Amino acid sequence: MDLRAIAMGLVFALIWSSAFSSARIIVADASPLFSLAVRFLISGLLGVAIARMMGQSWRLTKGQWRATIIFGICQNALYLGLNFYAMQTVQASLAAIIASTMPLLVALAGWLIFSEKLRPLGIAGLLAGFAGVALIMGSRISDGVDLFGVALCGLGALALASATLAVRGATSGGNFMMVVGLQMLVGSALLFVAAPIFETIFVNPTLPLALAFAYTTVMPGLVATLIWFLLLDRIGAVRAATFHFLNPVFGVAVAYVLLGEQLRPLDALGVLITTLGILAVQLSRQPAGQNRASA
Repeated sequence: MDLRAIAMGLVFALIWSSAFSSARIIVADASPLFSLAVRFLISGLLGVAIARMMGQSWRLTKGQWRATIIFGICQNALYLGLNFYAMQTVQASLAAIIASTMPLLVALAGWLIFSEKLRPLGIAGLLAGFAGVALIMGSRISDGVDLFGVALCGLGALALASATLAVRGATSGGNFMMVVGLQMLVGSALLFVAAPIFETIFVNPTLPLALAFAYTTVMPGLVATLIWFLLLDRIGAVRAATFHFLNPVFGVAVAYVLLGEQLRPLDALGVLITTLGILAVQLSRQPAGQNRASA
């Protein structure tokens, strides 16, 4: 893995993790599904326009169209829609920790359902990762966390893991910005249908809402997604997914700085255990020769 790939992975993880805090700010002053639908509409149109200016084509490969539709439904409409809805009552740091279990769920499904080989380090990582989340959840439940919101975050993580498994190897072929823009528009269309069904639409115009919405639209919406697709193409899904081990740390840190969410010693221990578990799982999925070279 070269320095450029490492830099891309670090930037992606930081932007991705910050989205939970900006989402928490947005849902304080606007209905979650409607605001997310508008965000995806703007991000999608910008993405498609930029792609056309870059000379990218509407003519995607079959695999890219499949990835566009699946990610539009599972990542944008379900994963982000459920998380936005949940963050009306769930702290950004907790939502980020739950979402960070996605690589653990992918590895677990690959091992149990698709009979993919998982080395002892990976098995230990799975146990540690889920144990860390359980430690955090036990602490939060005793404090009266909203269990319905937590369940929505969990369903969102399952949706993203399912999408990741479904489109493995389907992101190659160029036209990355076009893929990013179109999958945003797919998510937007679904959320515009869901919003009036599941919520009372409202917008309370404030400066924090405007700033958070603009940041979320451009950075997690376009920049982070484009970086992720480029990273997948550059180093492959297995190595790219290694950077997810940073998400619990970055997510909690950003929520602490921006929102003042407190991290108690038991929470910090759970984050550390979860982070190490995710790292162990991802390292165990690297080719054996590559692990020795990295060491």
